[in-house]
Amino acid sequence: QVQLVESEGGLVQAGGSLRLSCAASRRTFSRYAMGWFRQAPGKEREFVAAITESGGSQYYADSLKGRFTISRDNAKNTVYLQMISLKPEDTAVYYCAARSSYYSGIYYARDYDYWGQGTQVTVSS
Repeated sequence: QVQLVESEGGLVQAGGSLRLSCAASRRTFSRYAMGWFRQAPGKEREFVAAITESGGSQYYADSLKGRFTISRDNAKNTVYLQMISLKPEDTAVYYCAARSSYYSGIYYARDYDYWGQGTQVTVSS
């Protein structure tokens, strides 16, 4: 069992930046690929970014490349999502997730086994 706790999101103006963090409870954090997803009101949860167990590879939703950066610090059991040039359409609840199986995919919510509680990010225009 892995418990994931996201940092507080917040309200930011369009064009601003925000960094989210997600701390994991397990010392075996480095065995999990990590992902970020988001869900806006009335929409399905969508993939944002993912990073492999070692941090050697990162994956992004095409529409977010260049604005969002995922990283991890295995010594701190933490994954980060740096967001820049934020837009009102980035407003959503952001979730971090952990994938336990190396053989699962990385782009879909069904690939992940553990989820954080979510944190609200609101971008004002």
